[in-house]
Amino acid sequence: MKLRSSSTALAAAVALVLLAAVTPARADVTIGVTISTTGPAASLGIPQKNTIELLPTSIAGEKIRWIVLDDATDTTRGVTNAKKFVTEDKVDAIIGSSVTPASLAMREVAADSGTPLISLAAGAAIVDPADPKTRWVFKTPQNDALMADAVAVHMKGAGVKTMGYIGFADAYGEGWLAEIRRSAHLAGIKLVAEEKYNRPDPSVTGQVLKLMAAHPDAILIGASGTPGATPQKELVARGYKGKFYQTHGVGNPDFLRVVGKDGNGTVLPVGPMLVYEQLPDGPVKKAAQDYVARYEKKFGVRATFGGHLWDAGLLLAQAIPEAAKKAKPGTPQFRAALRDALETAQVTGAHGVFVMTPNDHNGLDNRGRVMVRIEDGKWVLVK
Repeated sequence: MKLRSSSTALAAAVALVLLAAVTPARADVTIGVTISTTGPAASLGIPQKNTIELLPTSIAGEKIRWIVLDDATDTTRGVTNAKKFVTEDKVDAIIGSSVTPASLAMREVAADSGTPLISLAAGAAIVDPADPKTRWVFKTPQNDALMADAVAVHMKGAGVKTMGYIGFADAYGEGWLAEIRRSAHLAGIKLVAEEKYNRPDPSVTGQVLKLMAAHPDAILIGASGTPGATPQKELVARGYKGKFYQTHGVGNPDFLRVVGKDGNGTVLPVGPMLVYEQLPDGPVKKAAQDYVARYEKKFGVRATFGGHLWDAGLLLAQAIPEAAKKAKPGTPQFRAALRDALETAQVTGAHGVFVMTPNDHNGLDNRGRVMVRIEDGKWVLVK
């Protein structure tokens, strides 16, 4: 009997081993996130990193594994992180980077490896439908083209006839310059001066003096994060009396803190979540309120740029179950199915309504932007 019992137990054990051999193990969905938690764009990347803690660890029965790396606002490091994700971690999708230059460079990794990439940067070139590399690339922040149109319309309504521009000497600044040239021309506004500066520059005195010599009615600063305050504070110190405009890249508390009273009167386009309390009731207000409530409960302060990562999470939450119907996570087939699902996703997020299509991998329309004015360190909706 003992022998028979032992034999029975052994047979059962062998059966279990054989069953395990023919039954594929359930794979996690692995998402690599590379964001700028240090460097000039840290005020963007830190709330994005915080937002990871609010995202689910399971979606429709699929376990989600998040791998988060800092790219230090450096394009080379962003690409290195992306390559690590696809070669070592075998990720199913990548989120990042926080800034346009790194996101543009990471598109190569996404396209070459067949891995969906959701950028958290604003440059419209990141998802240019005319570029074959963007087949695998999506983004959640509003395109600079959408926001530039709003700036030009406001300028025209404010009586601006001439404008100057100073922006980052990188893809973000170049993208905004190209879009505001177009928008200003359509609005009948003449661009009389253009200047550039680097994100880490502590001073922009030379550029500011050239801008002021052109006597523009208004100046648009094409920057993101706290470095956007550098030219504005210099212009105020030099006595510039015209109108100030900024881009949605500075819509966070850190910018308000750094620019201080020199920011009063500045107008800029932002995502609706920044001032959701001032909006009429509707789906976007509700979605923004949901994210803000979760974030503020845990971290205590509103995070516009964290909202972009939250929206990326919402897109993945819709796409992952669809992809899982067709293939197993961790395979090229799953990544392709995930890309296809993202391309038809429709989600109401913290920053607007996303309706993705093969020709629009951003998917936001006018519901994704509002105009605000800085008044005594607060964002006030321009109605």
